[in-house]
Amino acid sequence: MASIARKNLFEDIPRFLVAQAGIMFAVSLVTIQTGILSGFSRSTTSVIDNSQADIWVAASEMVYLELTLPLPAGMVAQAQEVDGVVRAEALSIRGATWRSDNGEISPVRLIGFSPNGQLFIPGELVSGNWSDLQEPYSFILDESNLDSLDLGQLGEEASIGSLPARLIGLTQETQSIASSPFLFTSLESANAYVTSGLTSTTSCRLVSGNLQCTNVYQRSQSSTPPARPAPLTASDTITYVLVQAASGQDLELLKQRLEEALPGTRAYTKAEISSQTRDYWQQRTGLGFVLGLGATVGVIVGMVIVGQILYSSVSDHLKEFGTLKAMGASDWLIYRVIIEQALWMAVLGYAPSMGLCLALGAWTFATQGIMILITPVTAAGVLGITVIMCVGSALFAIQKVTHVDPAIVFKV
Repeated sequence: MASIARKNLFEDIPRFLVAQAGIMFAVSLVTIQTGILSGFSRSTTSVIDNSQADIWVAASEMVYLELTLPLPAGMVAQAQEVDGVVRAEALSIRGATWRSDNGEISPVRLIGFSPNGQLFIPGELVSGNWSDLQEPYSFILDESNLDSLDLGQLGEEASIGSLPARLIGLTQETQSIASSPFLFTSLESANAYVTSGLTSTTSCRLVSGNLQCTNVYQRSQSSTPPARPAPLTASDTITYVLVQAASGQDLELLKQRLEEALPGTRAYTKAEISSQTRDYWQQRTGLGFVLGLGATVGVIVGMVIVGQILYSSVSDHLKEFGTLKAMGASDWLIYRVIIEQALWMAVLGYAPSMGLCLALGAWTFATQGIMILITPVTAAGVLGITVIMCVGSALFAIQKVTHVDPAIVFKV
């Protein structure tokens, strides 16, 4: 039976190539759409997943990583006093305007953290050192963003707001596809960039017996930047308090204590804030639906093409199938021929498609910084979909054989 399946498959090479092209299109579309969704999801949470913090404390209104309300920097010291906390560090995520040497402006996302800290490590460095961010007005950038910010090499300068900015290092796989370019810098530099050209006055008020202070900023007429950014004060704003829990500490219990000690906040484990960020992009933005729809269209197109080819092949060989039935062959043996033919089409269409997708993924990441993430699980899943698609198409062709009359052999 196997030789008959292969003979039918390769008898008409042009038809076979058309069928394989349809399968390759379907497999490639499903793989690329799934890979883009997986790569997109991973990129939106890369800075979370790379951190060493057990708990992230955010404003209670937080929607996802980049959409939340600010917290006073003084909460870091308050969190440090909570029982079960080993270390607490500040993290700032703020938007700013980048101005290149040629005068073009671009939106950027400043991520400020302590270069000597232990809880926030954005990712893998290609060049430079995180400790170099102690140098004022310096930043580290994902290498995929060099062209978009009109930068070519380390040491080049531009400006953020009214302050200078110098590139001192490059990272890899730290940029979210959905966001403006991430610029990693120190807390002090990030705060200076956001408030550059502004002067501040401190406003304090008594709330429920607690003194709460905030900075009120006004536009300054001075255009000379300070030699070094000013250190953060308790009334300056940050975005998150990162917490390292004591060994053996119950994280759920520690989250409750932190929320009680820091009013107006909510504590998340690293897994929880990562999941909330992914869910936002996949569900609330409709991205998951769009990519899933593209994958579904690919499967339907593949099934239509494969089904048409198999049905046509069976129709062209009805006399041969009638001969087999006249010789006493069971329907199951004939079905095996068609199903095996479909399996050959699945394997021969899947292998080159997966190789093409892997090459495309490497090219897009190297040139565009867009990750098409194809994991072994994804590859195995797509193979399963391909087999189901081709075997499902074969079932339509089998219906044609089911009603074959052996007497057809004797018809002219």
